[in-house]
Amino acid sequence: MSLPPDRIPVIVGVGEIVDRTRNPAEGREPLALMVEALRAAQDDASAALLAQLDSLDVICEYSWPYIDAPGLVARELGVSPRHSRYGDVGGESPVRYLHEAALRIQRGEATVAAVVGAEAQYTVAGAIRANLNLSWEQRDKKAVILTGREFSAPVAVDHGVCIPTNVYPLYENASSAHWGQTQREALQESGETWAALSRAAAKNPASWLQEPYTPEAITTPGEKNRLIAWPYTKHMVANPLVNQGGAVLLTSIANARALGIPESRWVRVLGGAAANEPRDYLERDQFWQSHAQNAVLERCVEIAGGDATRFAAMELYSCFPCVPKMARRTLKLPASAPLSVTGGLSFFGAPLNDYMTHAACAIVRTLRESPGSVGLLYGQGEFVTKHHALVMAPGAGDATAQATLPEEYKVQAQADARRGPVPAFVFDYAGPAQIETFTVIYQRDGKPEYGCVIARTPEGERLMARVPASDTATLAVLTDLDSQPVGKSGTVSRLDSKRLRWEAA
Repeated sequence: MSLPPDRIPVIVGVGEIVDRTRNPAEGREPLALMVEALRAAQDDASAALLAQLDSLDVICEYSWPYIDAPGLVARELGVSPRHSRYGDVGGESPVRYLHEAALRIQRGEATVAAVVGAEAQYTVAGAIRANLNLSWEQRDKKAVILTGREFSAPVAVDHGVCIPTNVYPLYENASSAHWGQTQREALQESGETWAALSRAAAKNPASWLQEPYTPEAITTPGEKNRLIAWPYTKHMVANPLVNQGGAVLLTSIANARALGIPESRWVRVLGGAAANEPRDYLERDQFWQSHAQNAVLERCVEIAGGDATRFAAMELYSCFPCVPKMARRTLKLPASAPLSVTGGLSFFGAPLNDYMTHAACAIVRTLRESPGSVGLLYGQGEFVTKHHALVMAPGAGDATAQATLPEEYKVQAQADARRGPVPAFVFDYAGPAQIETFTVIYQRDGKPEYGCVIARTPEGERLMARVPASDTATLAVLTDLDSQPVGKSGTVSRLDSKRLRWEAA
């Protein structure tokens, strides 16, 4: 079904702010960064869009949670949007809100829609170190910030694998084993992938870090690049210590024309998809792929005409290397394919839930320079849990034949249909067990704090077990770069009242 021009949604303005102020007493608060980003997006469109703003989505804020972030943004802009929402936790949420904003315009429920977010964690952390009280807008002291413990199984909390830096290595190690790689080969791939991200960040004026890194500098542990959780070093994980704000403005083709916004500034949303994994990662059938990620990306390839090489601009979420490495394989792209136009969460910066807003800005800028091209914006949230992607294209296309965006974009049924049986979990066990996946957690001085193994019994049951730091022989097996520990046998025994122990055979 074709749409009238007043219902065809287009992105017309993007804006980003980066505050590199070193003195925390001079740092700008997230509210100011959001308002500046919105005004920068309006300037980018060269039209008075904010006066017509009637849809406002504010990304979940971490560094300085406000009592009413959307209300404060609206107050600063002098507007009263009909739709006003404060987001929930999730790195995919900006993609979801862009998708929903486009649908809102298509339904005639909004004329101008904004998605905006900002973080000032660099300044907040500096103020804490300096014992400085920031004179910012009132903070919501009752705000509950989810860390991962809240949606992890108690056994995962007991074993200390309930935050992103500790969980994602489980996917890293399981997937590299499935792909037939030694740990050294997997690390080399991660280093080359991350080096490419650093080069993209070095070209992006809004990046926090603008220095290209070599693969060796990224993967080699050192004083300034300590091990976090095996096999990830500091340069391989998201960097939240940034001050950044981003905003995207959408309107209809008819309104863009009425405001005099040239077609060369427009970017259409062609469609998208979303799906989730079970929130408790121990309730998943395996750890080497995500059925939800696969279903979402495959649907986006269909929207793009069945060929992922058509994506001239691409952003594959990059909180940790396993995510874009899995996504690249689903898309059937070569290792040399550019996976980010933004720079990645390690180098561009990771303003917590708001990175994909910045990625949308980078995608829009890239597509504007590539008439006839197609772009992919893919975000992820929690522990390989929530997945959302959009397919975008520059200009108006054939506006007279513009297809309606489907109201139902979830591909959950397709993801669920692929899911295999989930192994029964055992809490009390003694005997042999093979590694399903694992990681080793490190202290700030670079010494191992403990290891954690997810293993299978001979009957196929799943368990979780610790490897104490004192068991240097088992830790050496887990961190041997020229082998693949997944699949190795060991012995499980009781460590304490809450935890089991795994020892290499």
